This record gives sequence, C-alpha cells and structure tokens, in this order.
Amino acid sequence: MNQPPEQGIKYIDSTVYLPYDYIAGDYKTRYLQALKDKRILGSKCSKTGKVFVPPLGNSPESFAPATELVEVADRGILTTFCIVNIPVIGRSLEIPYVAASVALDGADISIFALIQECKPEDARMGMRVEAVWKPDGERQGDHEDILYFRPTGEPDAPQASYITRL
Repeated sequence: MNQPPEQGIKYIDSTVYLPYDYIAGDYKTRYLQALKDKRILGSKCSKTGKVFVPPLGNSPESFAPATELVEVADRGILTTFCIVNIPVIGRSLEIPYVAASVALDGADISIFALIQECKPEDARMGMRVEAVWKPDGERQGDHEDILYFRPTGEPDAPQASYITRL
C-alpha cells in the first residue's frame, strides 16, 4: 500500500500462540479443586474474620494471615452491575447482557459474574441470585465451572446487608 486505507481497520482475526504455565499455589489450587465439586472456598482473615473469595494468603485490608479456608454458598446478592450493549469479539453472549458483582453468602467481598435467565432491565441491586454450574462430569476445576448466576425469586436483600460488600 502506498497510502492509508480509505476505511479504518476495526479488528484483525488471527490465531496467536501464547504458551504459559500458571502455578496456582496452595490456596488457589484447593479453591479450583473445590469448584470441580460445586463448592466455593474463601479464606478467613485471622484478625477481622472477613472472608475473601477467591482465597488469599493475607487480608488486603489488615495484612493479617487469612489461612483458614471456609466454604461459602453458591448463592448471593447482586451488588452492582452493568448492562453490556457492545459485542465483544470472540464472545458468543447475546446482547444485551448483565455483568455484575455478586456478594456470595458467607463472603465479605463480591466476585465478578455474568447474570442470565432474566431480562437485563430486571437486574437490580439487592437481587438474590444463585450459581448455574456446568453439568457433572464437565467441570474441570476452573472459573468457567460456574456458567452464570440467575435470579432465585427470593425477596431482594436490604441495602444494609450488601453496601459494604461491593
């Protein structure tokens, strides 16, 4: 080409080979193994008692050890969310969809999650949700073992129950 293209390039479709090794460590390994069994583990801070999901070696708040692993529920509260209206290349999600933070019952901080099985305009802070897991035999011990979260139909949680867990 001797001159720039008349229209800008929006994306390039190409296969990229990016090999890497990930060492999960003790806490994350146990967390990932638990996901395979439809269980979610967090670590409990020895000073404040707060539970962090996924587990951490130390509390990011108090810096105290968080070495006790505890099981939390696969249900929780939608705390904050965004309705996504822009397609993401390589993702097959139907637009619009809800990307959200979910405070799991028993955890003190939210995790990032996809909300499905409800209209995006029906998503709201305080809505009770539950995990939808991959079927038995298909879970591999990774974050994709939870396909998404869906509304439970339970009454909304009061704001005071999740405002510090955003």
